[in-house]
Amino acid sequence: MLFRLPDAKSVVDNPDPQALTDLAAEMPNAKQTRFGNLNVQTEVVNRSKGSTFIVTDEPDGQNQAITREEGERWAEAQDEYIAGQEMVIVDGYIGNDAEFRVAARLYIEAANANIAGMQQQLYFTADGEEIEPELTVIYTPNFKADGYPDDRLIAVDLEQGVTRVLNSDYFGESKKGGLRMWNKLVYDRGGIPLHAGCKIIPTERGKRVGLIVGLSGTGKTTTTFTRQNGSLPVQDDFVAWMPDGRVYATENGCFAKTFGLNPEDEPTIYGAVTQPDSYLENVSQHGDDVDFYDTNYTSNGRATFPFSVIEAASADEIDEAHFLLILNKNENIVPAVAKLEGPQAAAFFMLGETTGTSAGGADEAGKFLRVPGTNPFFPMPHDLQGNRFLELLAEHPLEVYVMNTGRVGGPEDDERSRKVRIKHSSAIVKGIAEGTIEWERDPNFGYLVASSVPGIDELEILQPRLLYSEQGREDEYRALVERFKSERVEFLQQYPSLSEEIVAAVA
Repeated sequence: MLFRLPDAKSVVDNPDPQALTDLAAEMPNAKQTRFGNLNVQTEVVNRSKGSTFIVTDEPDGQNQAITREEGERWAEAQDEYIAGQEMVIVDGYIGNDAEFRVAARLYIEAANANIAGMQQQLYFTADGEEIEPELTVIYTPNFKADGYPDDRLIAVDLEQGVTRVLNSDYFGESKKGGLRMWNKLVYDRGGIPLHAGCKIIPTERGKRVGLIVGLSGTGKTTTTFTRQNGSLPVQDDFVAWMPDGRVYATENGCFAKTFGLNPEDEPTIYGAVTQPDSYLENVSQHGDDVDFYDTNYTSNGRATFPFSVIEAASADEIDEAHFLLILNKNENIVPAVAKLEGPQAAAFFMLGETTGTSAGGADEAGKFLRVPGTNPFFPMPHDLQGNRFLELLAEHPLEVYVMNTGRVGGPEDDERSRKVRIKHSSAIVKGIAEGTIEWERDPNFGYLVASSVPGIDELEILQPRLLYSEQGREDEYRALVERFKSERVEFLQQYPSLSEEIVAAVA
């Protein structure tokens, strides 16, 4: 039974991009930049994880939940609020493949038209055809949910395919509102949703398709857009890996983090963000000039842009993936790259180790985290992710790597530590695609570490134990090895349905 939108005072039905820009320009918190685009300062500056609940009477014990009765109570309250508001409808598709795409709809207050404009850039267009949405996000940024954390509620009804967002004006709740529900559809169809970018790298042995899995803010977008051999991005944030080995795209644009953005390190993203068709969110601005390094307001500045403003590869070019990178922004003994084999690959996928960033809010920023699949948007028990990953890997083998985008040997304020720079990561990706990295077995963790990567002279970032040994820190290294091993086993054992061979792979 199709979901019927609540009635509103008035509705702007699928306006064109310019009409949405004009609406957004009327917002009191919107400013035009010298690039000709809009920059909106929001009250909420990151995802509201603590306010996100699955609507169900059968909670899984891993995801926060509210009862169906409670969900319906807030649905009725939101509907009553909408009756007095001007709303905007934006329709489109998550995915572009005619046989796999999912019709989606955003229904949002016109007072927050920037969110509608940003979402329109990420949907694949419906090209004027009327669609019947399978997934719907109903979004009222100015209606409080009294009694919930920060008086904010994101209620995810997977059965109806409806997410209701109350009292957040951060665009990420629209984007992830649809993709979170899409996660379940992909799993139900036998695949696995990957919180991943995707790129195509030309090499002498043919085009190589790489998937880049990572928590927001750990370098997923940077790694996806960095050019190797004229490589081109296909996707920035989510793909589906299906039982036949195919990889499917989700979005027609990018939601990029802007902190530290500059034309030297990230020319493609910088160029896309600094042109009239992009939207900026929470970027520091003085007059009409923006400052990507100023974090006084937030370090989670963002931008959306359509892929049409950059050179990008078509999602139709993807038949299969050749390698997958699991990004790990760390600062101790994780090497710049490690090659994983068999159940070990599924184990590190499940571990999802990284340092949290401002994208996940103050509770996560700067803290060491383990997020299964680096996918905090998977709305079901995480055991399912690890087991499905192992199944697909057995049926469709691809090379799997952990890639550290942080530091080796200690935090930034430790002068003994070494930074894994963008140029290092880019050389690693190029080496993986071309098959030019030389490997040797790590004696402590059993994975393969690089003994040689073309373009990298610093062996210490490739083999951290050498750095610790050279600095007379062998005891510290051994203690970290034992700690990581025991903590990893303990973490994986909390998922009762996870395959025993996955847990054993890190023991």
